[in-house]
Amino acid sequence: MRTLATAALARVNGSRASLALGFACGLGVLAAPVHGQQSFDEFIAVDAPVVALTNVRVIDGTGAPARVGQTILIENGRIAAIGPMEELAGRIGQAEVVDLPGHTVIPGLVGMHDHSFYTGGNGRAAQLSFSGSRLYLASGVTTIRTTGARAPYEELNLKRAIDAGEMIGPSMYTTGPYLTGEQGSSTMAHLDGPETARRLVRYWAEEGVSWIKAYTWITREDLAAAIDEAHKHGVKFTAHLCSVGFREAVAAGIDNVEHGLLANSEYYTGKRPDECPSGFRGQYADLDMDSEQVQATFRDMVENDVAMTSTLAVYEISVNGRGPIDERVYDILAPEIAAEVREIANVVRNATLEGGGGIRPEIYQKALEYEYAFVKAGGTLAAGVDPTGYGAAPPGFGDQKNFELLLEAGFTVPEVVQIMTANGAKVLGGLDEFGTVEVGKVADLVVIEGNIEEDRHIQNTRIVFRHGTGWDSLKLIESVRGIVGIR
Repeated sequence: MRTLATAALARVNGSRASLALGFACGLGVLAAPVHGQQSFDEFIAVDAPVVALTNVRVIDGTGAPARVGQTILIENGRIAAIGPMEELAGRIGQAEVVDLPGHTVIPGLVGMHDHSFYTGGNGRAAQLSFSGSRLYLASGVTTIRTTGARAPYEELNLKRAIDAGEMIGPSMYTTGPYLTGEQGSSTMAHLDGPETARRLVRYWAEEGVSWIKAYTWITREDLAAAIDEAHKHGVKFTAHLCSVGFREAVAAGIDNVEHGLLANSEYYTGKRPDECPSGFRGQYADLDMDSEQVQATFRDMVENDVAMTSTLAVYEISVNGRGPIDERVYDILAPEIAAEVREIANVVRNATLEGGGGIRPEIYQKALEYEYAFVKAGGTLAAGVDPTGYGAAPPGFGDQKNFELLLEAGFTVPEVVQIMTANGAKVLGGLDEFGTVEVGKVADLVVIEGNIEEDRHIQNTRIVFRHGTGWDSLKLIESVRGIVGIR
């Protein structure tokens, strides 16, 4: 046996085996060797046909309590057995044994709003196909849905490269370009009627995306047409709403809604059809989660199996009065971007209502309460980082921050793990294959130093298994330090 060091992970000695899994994920199948045509050996901690992770605490993603003193047996990229060492001793045989006392294992995170691009600082925007992909995987995110693309072909090509073993990164469910109304950025598709919406959805469905996303200023008519066309082509639909309320979107047949309360304008007393009211969140400081209007939203969503995606990390960075942004965020960013992000963070987080800017703490608290109440009403809550805004919630690190913020909302650690893993897999239609630590599933696993129920964070990620290959988290992070935000 070998004990995992915390400062660095020892490379598994012995012969390597190429893992060629016929695992359908998103729209592609991993049919190529893990390493593709180039070697990523320096970033790999564990790569053997049979691996035994021993003496671990397991939080399996089902919502069940932690199990201690467990061994996880991985065979050819899948979970073959889980149980106490004494029960599995006869099955380990020639397995590569990695002894992990004092470590927690959870399923790989499923990032449900994890763009392949990043925005930050003073108007910067960059496609992070290299650094973002590595940072997601290093942070324990083994599957992402991009949830809106600035460069859809870049995403489709990145997905194919990762599936072929030519790039390092998570499994990807790609999304077409944003569909919006008269307003929106120059990178979005501005709709001028239902037929345009249908044409664009058809095109991107045929190009291979698995999801379409609508944006803030879409009309009800265009949204309904786009959703209908997407479903005709076997593509699912989500949206960052405002002009359309959640209940209206559910009636139109949507599969998922993004961002929770802070993107739902339907409780605003001055709401007009197809209009995104400026400053509508200001009315929500006294919103009652037990009120009929809120509970009606939840009933509609639950009855129609519409999930909600939590993106607390991208909002928390702008909440007035919060503590400083974690220094590791600045350390990973390109220096010039880090300086800009730090300056903005200091202004926004120290701002008062009179000074303008940022999100009032009482409004943010309502966002936490809304997500907790939704789950207690029977709703499916998933999570993602949304690495946008002014840039203080970068890929991966923001996903890890979500863990802490969901705890703040009132969920237990097993519940948060379930939200960030199994629930995302369920929304993507992949729960039979990934999302929990269960026998028969793909070995997408995160090894974290410490007891996360005591530590209350998952920053100490050490090994990330994707399809049975264990990647060295610390080495991946070092490989992109100082270039995140520009490459």
